[in-house]
Amino acid sequence: CDILGIAFATTAHEGYFVDTGAESQLTPQMALDKLRVIFQSKQQKLGHNLKFDLSVLLANDCEVNGPFFDTMLVHAIVSPEQRHSMNQISESLLGYSPVKLEDLAQKEVKAEGELFGLDNEVAETEKKPAKKRGKKKQINMTLIPASDLAEYAAEDADVTLQIADKLRPFLDDCEQLSVYQDIEAPLLPILTAIENEGIAMDVRALKDIGDTLAKRISNLSQQITAAAGREFNLNSPKQLGEILFGEMQLVEKPKKTKTGQFKTDEQTLVGLAAKHPIVANILDYREASKLKSTYVDALPTHVSSRTGRVHTHFHQLMTSTGRLASNDPNLQNIPVRSEAGREIRKAFVPRDADHTLLAADYSQVELRVMAALSGDESMIQAIKNELDIHSATAAKVFNTSIDEVTSEMRRSAKMVNFGIIYGISAFGLSQRLGIGRSEASEIIQTYFKQYPGIKSYMDNTIESAKRDGYVSTLSGRKCWIRNIDSQNGTIRSGAERAAINAPVQGSAADMIKIAMIKVGQLLTQEKAKSKLILQVHDELLFDLHLSEQEILPAKIIEQMETAMALPYDIPCKVDTGTGSNWLQAH
Repeated sequence: CDILGIAFATTAHEGYFVDTGAESQLTPQMALDKLRVIFQSKQQKLGHNLKFDLSVLLANDCEVNGPFFDTMLVHAIVSPEQRHSMNQISESLLGYSPVKLEDLAQKEVKAEGELFGLDNEVAETEKKPAKKRGKKKQINMTLIPASDLAEYAAEDADVTLQIADKLRPFLDDCEQLSVYQDIEAPLLPILTAIENEGIAMDVRALKDIGDTLAKRISNLSQQITAAAGREFNLNSPKQLGEILFGEMQLVEKPKKTKTGQFKTDEQTLVGLAAKHPIVANILDYREASKLKSTYVDALPTHVSSRTGRVHTHFHQLMTSTGRLASNDPNLQNIPVRSEAGREIRKAFVPRDADHTLLAADYSQVELRVMAALSGDESMIQAIKNELDIHSATAAKVFNTSIDEVTSEMRRSAKMVNFGIIYGISAFGLSQRLGIGRSEASEIIQTYFKQYPGIKSYMDNTIESAKRDGYVSTLSGRKCWIRNIDSQNGTIRSGAERAAINAPVQGSAADMIKIAMIKVGQLLTQEKAKSKLILQVHDELLFDLHLSEQEILPAKIIEQMETAMALPYDIPCKVDTGTGSNWLQAH
């Protein structure tokens, strides 16, 4: 972004604007040189969606030191059910409607027709980021006179200052001050730096992957059409339903949507994959098509012309558990379990010949957190003895020694271990394992007998969620649970599953956020040439400088493993790998 000016407020109802537009004698760099002493001071910096401002300043070679008070993030913590734009918060807390940029633009530049550009308000979408930001009609700020821009921007700063004063007490009132001060605020410059660094991409390798996927899509399409006995639109759920359930009659009583169409969603098809090869082929076709359109075709368009790298955007509080989300492009949802998904990771490479990629991944962190939350002695002991937790679970559930656990037993136990975290039902487990519901129910009941602490945790968590309306992570983050008292059994069951999972997922999310802060501090203290370039749930990815590969990884592991101490002295474990691409490193 070009900096047209910088607005400040230090006292309510007053604002100041440093004009650095085309007509000004002051260039952005001249202004930043003069203001750097303020940005790098230890004074608290207030702002709304501060990461946007920090990103623009960093791109202009101006780092900003904390502490930070971001009114958007604070409002998302204390009022998660509301929207978090500055205008809406102002109307709610101050009873004042600030001047809207689009109104100002219409007033000033009617004669110019439709205008396009970039504005700061577009970035105020922590709750629901725009999926197609590039196609949205936006405002060309350069066509607004400096005097009007000054009035608008100074009001922005003033209103944000007043909102901050109103919001501060709420953090104490809802007991979330430490969550903000210790996790969310110090994470801001870390995320800003990651976004600014970006990640290098081998576009030629991506094209090769795309060509392979295109052939696979074509072959699968032919196989599906042959099995169906006629041509049809594979991308039409309606036509697909008519083929599978109307003509082929794979199910005696197929489920339908509210509009009367046959259900053909992934969950429905996964349960039918064993019945006919056409279903497995359709699932493969969908995955290959999605990978090609979402990643292979789209990622090259996200390569920055300025840096030659891909720069994702992170959102801190889009989910109730605090788990980081990534968009524009989303680099967190690239499948790692399927071979085709793993292939895409080959296209992510080090920035140059002096670097290699380092992946540092928390090992089974959610199971360790579940053990910590539940206090279950058997699971804690298995973790401390460094047993393979899935094999240990299989041995208990199937009443055999750990040496006699088969791969099939382990697979079932792994499904139960991770399924329990998400409140899986006997029906859900039967679908995933391809077994009868009664057998799945028996496995779950046996699991709870062997791990009674986990059953108690689940029951107690649901009760506390009904009583308080929220559950808490190990760091004290409150995750609000809607519809926990719903009269609708399906909705209530979904809320109960969310209540069980939120403290687990939220604690793991808090852990890696704290780890990112500590690792960021480590890289600064060491004056490292290596850079943290990506976070994907339980994994951190680095451009590791070859001169630091002997010493730095061990220090990174130490910071990650000690980021957040778990109860009962449960150890955290981090696995690392290096390679010439992301797949090789992972």
